[in-house]
Amino acid sequence: MDRYFFILTTIDLFVLGFMCLLTRLSESLNKKQKRGFLLAFALIACISVLEVITIVVDGAPPGYRWLNILSNYLGFGLTPAVPLCLVYVLDKKSIIRRVFKAAVCCEGAYLLFLAATLPYGLVFSVSRENLYARGAYFYIYVAMYYAAMLYLMVATVRTAAAFQNRSRTLIYPLTLFLGAETVIQLALPELHVTWLCVTLLSVLYYIYCSEMWNQLDALTGLLNQNSYLNRTAEMRRSGGVLVVFDVDDFKQINDRYGHLQGDVCLAEIADCIKKAYARCGYCYRIGGDEFCVLLKDEESEARCAKTLQALLAERRKVFAILPTVSLGSAAFSGEDVVTVKARADRALYCAKKEQKARAAAEKHGDDSERTA
Repeated sequence: MDRYFFILTTIDLFVLGFMCLLTRLSESLNKKQKRGFLLAFALIACISVLEVITIVVDGAPPGYRWLNILSNYLGFGLTPAVPLCLVYVLDKKSIIRRVFKAAVCCEGAYLLFLAATLPYGLVFSVSRENLYARGAYFYIYVAMYYAAMLYLMVATVRTAAAFQNRSRTLIYPLTLFLGAETVIQLALPELHVTWLCVTLLSVLYYIYCSEMWNQLDALTGLLNQNSYLNRTAEMRRSGGVLVVFDVDDFKQINDRYGHLQGDVCLAEIADCIKKAYARCGYCYRIGGDEFCVLLKDEESEARCAKTLQALLAERRKVFAILPTVSLGSAAFSGEDVVTVKARADRALYCAKKEQKARAAAEKHGDDSERTA
């Protein structure tokens, strides 16, 4: 059994080493995400080696008792830190959220508690004969482990919802798989398959996150054009509404204030579109200053459009150069997306003409008042 376990651990370490190399060579991950994944893979490798050490030294001459205690302490203590590393990579921003800081503080407090209780054997004990045994409060370790996994699951689902990722429900079977495996490991401690399963989960999680991020537009955080093309193929069969948006006189913003300010405008507009429409459909950036939304039905269209204009007006009070946005829509009725988008574009151009006419009329009225 031990020989079989050592072979599994060797495979485990090879996979983790490969994932570390893949992470370092990645062009799509930022420094923060690379740091989180590398730390997670390194921790899993470290704990896997510690588990090997505990098996080798358990029951060995009493001179190895200190090594048995240390390896068990580090293994039990660092286990909840693995999900925290994976939570760390979720947010592309460099800022660290308060909830995550609180979770790190809980992990630190747990490590201190574990160290303080070593002489009393509350969580685990190693006898003078160098034999390991679970303590009366072993459930504290199990609770910390499951709490960390639950935190990872909730954080992933919330992040995926913010990114409009349709695959976010996949995190549930992943968590269920690891939870079931942990129950089996607790019931049959001689199996020693926990960290092989954690390695498998971390690899699947890396794939899941990469797929989620690959669907996003880097500047705005909305879904990108590839996601739009894939989704519209489904909308042709299921129906729905295509809403297209165009930023009015965006070229003048770039010419007058520079492209950096233009990017800020696009990000602000994208945020307003997501807040107004994300609950009713999927939001995309499909061109430079061109956005669109795929709504599930027509009922919410007018309400979402009204909410969008209110949000833009509110943001304009803070960010004065934020331009207006015109929109047009067309319903799917079995045609291909090119036909539907052409109809939506025509509605958009009509809306632009009407808006320019209103603006010209308002300006003419103001000039007349000043003349009078």
